[in-house]
This record gives sequence, structure tokens and C-alpha cells, in this order.
Amino acid sequence: MSLDDLEAPPIGTETSEPEVIDPKTLDRFECGACGYTYEPVKGDSTGKIASGTAFEVLPETWRCPVCGVRKERFSNIGPAGNPSGFKENLRYGLGVNTMTSGQKNILIFGALGMFFLLFLSLYGLK
Repeated sequence: MSLDDLEAPPIGTETSEPEVIDPKTLDRFECGACGYTYEPVKGDSTGKIASGTAFEVLPETWRCPVCGVRKERFSNIGPAGNPSGFKENLRYGLGVNTMTSGQKNILIFGALGMFFLLFLSLYGLK
């Protein structure tokens, strides 16, 4: 390596900047062995992977921070906030299939809580 290799490019010459990708649009990947989810928005602090790093550009030596399996054992689960299930089934189910898993949890546990309160209120009847 010579001294010329270390010098910055001359002023006025354009350098190609890396393409900026919104990490929220990147797919998440789930470990098939332990269920750990690699989220590009968070990165991996144990593997010193910066946030916003897509799964495809992770080094081949990267392993699951929980169980240590290789990248090949991970499967694509899509971007965060997408409705759960297959795309062809989203139009069925009275609109429930278009909900995310978090919205479905709120609906299910909210309904269970309401019925519990209804049954408790029956004790007040004489």
C-alpha cells in the first residue's frame, strides 16, 4: 500500500455515495432453530452489525446471536407491520385477515376482557 492510496480524491471529483435504504421496508428474518428475529431496523449489537443493515449483506460468518446457527437456517418473514398470513387469503375473513398480529391480539384479548367484566357485573344483579 503506497501513500497515494491513502490520499482523498481531488476536490471537485464526485464519488459514488452508497444508496440509502429505508430500514422499515427491509424484510425481517427468523431463525429456524430458536425463533430469534433479525430486524434490520435494530441490527445486531452482539455481532456489531449496525442498524439499517439488510440481512442479505450480513457477512457469511455472521451467526444467530441466541443459538449460533448459520444464516442458511433463517427464513424470510417479511417487513414489520405487514398483515400476517398469505397474501391470497387477505380478502377473506370479514376483514380480520388484513390485521397485523398485534391488532389481532388486541381484538382477542380485549374481547376476553370485556366478557370477563360482563360476567363480573352479573354478580351485582339481585
